[in-house]
Amino acid sequence: MLDSALLIQAREWLDQDPDPVTRGELGALLARVEVGDGQALADLTDRFSARLEFGTAGLRGALGAGPNRMNRVVVMRAAAGIGAWLGEGGRHVVIGYDARHRSADFARDSAAVLTGAGHRVSLLPGPLPTPVLAHTLRALGADAGIVVTASHNPPQDNGYKVYVGGSGDDAGSQIVSPVDAEISAAIDAVGPVGALPLGEDWTVLGPEAVAGYLDAVTALVPEGPRNLSVVYTPMHGVGGRVLMEAVERAGFAAPAVVAEQFEPDPDFPTVAFPNPEEPGAMDLALAAGRTRGADLVVANDPDADRLALAVPGHGLLTGNEVGGLLAQYVLDHTSGDDRVVATSIVSSSLLGKIARDRGVHYEETLTGFKWLARAGAPGHKRVFSYEEALGYCAGGDRGRPVADKDGISAALLALSMAAEAKSHGRTLVDLLDDQAREYGLHLSDQLSVRVEDLSEISAAMRRLRAEPPAAFGPLKVTGAVDFADGREGLPPTDALRFELGGGVWGRVTLRPSGTEPKLKAYAEVVLGVDDDVAAIRARGSELLAELMASVAEAVRG
Repeated sequence: MLDSALLIQAREWLDQDPDPVTRGELGALLARVEVGDGQALADLTDRFSARLEFGTAGLRGALGAGPNRMNRVVVMRAAAGIGAWLGEGGRHVVIGYDARHRSADFARDSAAVLTGAGHRVSLLPGPLPTPVLAHTLRALGADAGIVVTASHNPPQDNGYKVYVGGSGDDAGSQIVSPVDAEISAAIDAVGPVGALPLGEDWTVLGPEAVAGYLDAVTALVPEGPRNLSVVYTPMHGVGGRVLMEAVERAGFAAPAVVAEQFEPDPDFPTVAFPNPEEPGAMDLALAAGRTRGADLVVANDPDADRLALAVPGHGLLTGNEVGGLLAQYVLDHTSGDDRVVATSIVSSSLLGKIARDRGVHYEETLTGFKWLARAGAPGHKRVFSYEEALGYCAGGDRGRPVADKDGISAALLALSMAAEAKSHGRTLVDLLDDQAREYGLHLSDQLSVRVEDLSEISAAMRRLRAEPPAAFGPLKVTGAVDFADGREGLPPTDALRFELGGGVWGRVTLRPSGTEPKLKAYAEVVLGVDDDVAAIRARGSELLAELMASVAEAVRG
């Protein structure tokens, strides 16, 4: 039986939609519903029975018509809500966007709505990396920033992130609570988008925006050797030309590029999933690295805020391995006891040991750079933060150019670090072995369980809280930490950590994904190391694989 309220809602949406593409899509869907197509009715119900929720990650979802999809109506309402949250007209907003389907349209719609509300808008000059937006916001002293991107999501998705401005060190960082709730409430109060006043007098920034960003990030790179052979892929995203210019400015030879993946392409035709962490995503780059005998393979995700590294003959380094190496490198090239480094509750415990050894401040935050960017007390020098999902944010003695993860500046530092190692006849793998001898071998892995029904995730978390496992594989559970009520000053979050023992120290941390329908599990084991690092690494890898198999079984119930 047709739900008349659903049909009324859909037709009202159709009446206000300014986009001929989604108008045609929804009109065709309604026609199918009206002749009794059950599949069309299920699709319509999914589009209109819920709406994309605006949170600290902004908006993210599949493209299409309706409030539960990303489209021009949803984006214009979001922009109107942000404009209302900013207050009376006259505030300055910087808007950036990537090369995904509809990103440029969504950026221009946002500019029209915000200028129509009396605000001043600066639009970046084309599809650019997210870190360029985060830097430009800080450089211009703007009041807020918006970037239209779905980062490394599948090609059918798009998204919308909001950054705060101002003059403090947090300027250019992603919003946190309660700002998300305030903007969400303002969006709820927006009427039909056809009634919104639209402006046309925004400013399109010139090449100085990218030039300013490049000046800032190349200033982070220490002087030193520059002899390095590199293969690079932007994975069909927007990082390619910016990374290449940054590398040249920093004094390195131009990397060999994966030609099939260099130009932006919103369909991501050579990868099943445009995330360097996903199996197969790096295959072309790794093959090129082997063929060329490169020292290093470098990849950015599609909006270039993440970095992946691989050493030919060894393979892909984990985010925790890169994070530990970059942390030591940054600390070796900065000074002062006011420095702070930070990582998230799901990342390796190694950074805390490095910080204690170097006598610098260390913080553990919730996941996401909205928290990591804010680590450290006022007056601390935020020189490095990272999370295991290939996100890194570096600063120097004169500050940090971006208060968010940045795959371009991280790549420059990685090249500098690798070139310095090469000048001594060594590789990043050798540096990892040195680190293992000094701090113990820290091995980590993660598991993502994708679900169709989000209630499966909450059910699994309730079950694991009520009936915690006695062991994961060969390691016994020696303690549990529930982050639901907050811990050590952290805001409450839906996460569980199990401490492990039994000859080897370890831990397992579980949390729902903030951007995808996944339950994520993160495991770490730490082993003592003698001279034979390779043998210990092999034994630890076997232990970690056994541990992860047990975690998968426990998560799936």
